Amino acid sequence: MSRPTGPIHHTEDALDAVVRERDALRDRARQVLGVTGSDDSEAPPLRKVLRASNVGWYPLVALGALVVVDEFQRTAFVILAPDIAGALGISKAAIGALLTLSLLAVGLATLPMAAYVQNRPRRALIAIVTAIVWSLTTLWAGLVTGLIGLFVVMLLDGATTGSTQAVHQPLLMDRYPPETRVRMLTGYRAADQFGKILAPLVIFLLALAGFTWRGVFVGLGIVSVGATMIALRLRDPGFGHFDTGRIRELVRTHGEVEERSELEEHTELGFFEIVRRLFLIPTQRRLLAAFAVYGVFVIPFQTYISFFLDEQWGLDAQGRALFSVIAATGAVIALGLFSKRAEDTFRRDPSRSIVLTGWLLVGALAAIALGSLMPVFLLMMGFFVVASSLLPAMLPSFFMSSLSIVPPNMRPHTMALITIFITGVGGPAGLVLLGSLDRRFGLEWALVATTIPGIVGALILRSAGRTVTGDLDRMINEVIEDEEVKELARSGTHLPMLACRGIDFSYGQLQVLFDVDFTVDDGEMVALLGVNGAGKSTLLKVISGLGLPDRGSVRMRGVDITYLDAERRVGLGIQQVPGGHAVFGPMSVVDNLELYGYTLRKDGRAANEAIETAFEAFPRLAERRNQMAQTLSGGEQQMLALSKALMLQPRLLLIDELSLGLAPVIVSQLLDMVRRINDSGTAVVLVEQSVNVALSLVDHAYFMEKGEIRFDGPALELLERKDLLRSVFLQGAAAGGH
Repeated sequence: MSRPTGPIHHTEDALDAVVRERDALRDRARQVLGVTGSDDSEAPPLRKVLRASNVGWYPLVALGALVVVDEFQRTAFVILAPDIAGALGISKAAIGALLTLSLLAVGLATLPMAAYVQNRPRRALIAIVTAIVWSLTTLWAGLVTGLIGLFVVMLLDGATTGSTQAVHQPLLMDRYPPETRVRMLTGYRAADQFGKILAPLVIFLLALAGFTWRGVFVGLGIVSVGATMIALRLRDPGFGHFDTGRIRELVRTHGEVEERSELEEHTELGFFEIVRRLFLIPTQRRLLAAFAVYGVFVIPFQTYISFFLDEQWGLDAQGRALFSVIAATGAVIALGLFSKRAEDTFRRDPSRSIVLTGWLLVGALAAIALGSLMPVFLLMMGFFVVASSLLPAMLPSFFMSSLSIVPPNMRPHTMALITIFITGVGGPAGLVLLGSLDRRFGLEWALVATTIPGIVGALILRSAGRTVTGDLDRMINEVIEDEEVKELARSGTHLPMLACRGIDFSYGQLQVLFDVDFTVDDGEMVALLGVNGAGKSTLLKVISGLGLPDRGSVRMRGVDITYLDAERRVGLGIQQVPGGHAVFGPMSVVDNLELYGYTLRKDGRAANEAIETAFEAFPRLAERRNQMAQTLSGGEQQMLALSKALMLQPRLLLIDELSLGLAPVIVSQLLDMVRRINDSGTAVVLVEQSVNVALSLVDHAYFMEKGEIRFDGPALELLERKDLLRSVFLQGAAAGGH
């Protein structure tokens, strides 16, 4: 069958022409995302932007109301912890464990919530339902009679509170234009702090009126149910209308968006594929590490603070409630003062925003350490108010930076991971490391000790400033490239079956692939050549999904499959025959073939017929059908490996070192089978070092050296490149005896 090579290179020329415009597009896309890069740029007035965007205040008000009442249960538990412990006969350690359980439930609940909304925007529904549940749970808290009941209450409250972490802020990000988001997130954090004011204030008033801790919980539950009614009209606007949607509009020139193809439907990333993809973002890795260490600080701190105020300063429930009101009031004021500056800082440079966040955290921790050691009550309270003001003030900038560098549908997963790393990783570690410090050194020094891991987390957080701008640009480039490819398809431009563009890949700190472009068309046979260590096998791993790139894309018929799992790529028709590792040695020949036919399991007859086809093609395998694969010769093992492709008839077959160590007569038989597979319509990528083997099969060749593509063109033209031939082909020909 003819091997089409021309259309690929016409397509590459078209793609390259579009790529030349990408820098200008990226600058405009940054503007769309609210990043101007100018020191003179200031955030526009909120009213003007909201009016122009036809967006009102209701989403912020509704979510703000929910986060206010969400604070009731947790704040009441922290403030009333000594009273609850005395009434139910439980220890400080049990109180700390229950608080950790609640926070751990928050983290774990975010995961299924993120999975539930990743493909269909149902974040508003999740927010409303969970608010109703936690309101009823707050009522129930006043009725518990023992540790088990309290355990269930804290578990349910934590699980439903997970919605405030997983869906609230991603929903706000999609509800409002980028140039207002830091201020909207600041408003949301202010509502969170207002909840910390309202809850202690209600606790104070109810305690003053003679209510016990049980009556306080019932009163808070009633208020929570009423506030939840405000959010019943909340709706989800969908993913990315104001950011990725607008970036796509910058590229789109060929009319309306068409319906998604069947291939696109089958290549939507699953939950764990999205999580794995997020871990490939350098900024996210740093932020998650920072907040894991931050969790080591925050859980013990929240456990110690009420006992510190009770035992060191003699504050009863009313006093502790007023202390919390004053601290939270300082936070609301700080958020209001910091809002505009935070927006302007992000607009000028997201990296500055991250660095500023780190400094705010350091300042808060220093204030906690000093406040813990103050001998005068007013000085102690002053330092803790400063700390309580700086900690919330850092969050809007942090979340804006973290959520802006990921695709909109992955923002719930980002929030879930942040919560997990704080509550599930850092929190338990903090209790183990710092949980007994109060008994050994006293509560004041225990509070000082909690700030040490917090400072380490702040330093890690500041380091993310070095990568956030690059990650923002990378996300922009992915959106632009995706829309560019769709534009080419709409214009009738031929798209190759497989296209790898700009691939970087590393093993740990060692980078192996550098900006690799590689394409294969339907039915084409391509040679991928180079010396050992050039990166050939690594590129095959990226194509087959066994390795995920640090940068770049892998597309099949224009559809992005870069982060798709390897087993799902098999279903798309991508098969690999790895050199020397293509058979299951402890299994018989026929068992190997039956395993290869696993993807045909819905059609047992087809699988059996495919096995017989393999035996007809390789009579020697038929003779050894019950022999263990590991006892076969090298050539026979390669025959068995090729049988997989013969049986499954993939769209793309990747063969790594077909002829390595085999006699010429065996190689000839294998080459005949590769031609037969190719003639059936399967495209083939052949990794080889032998020039004669490679050029006897292919029309088009790529040459790799030190992780880069040094040659891409007709195989015959490669023969004229004596510099490349001298480094690999002559050496390979001598070694192979060809």
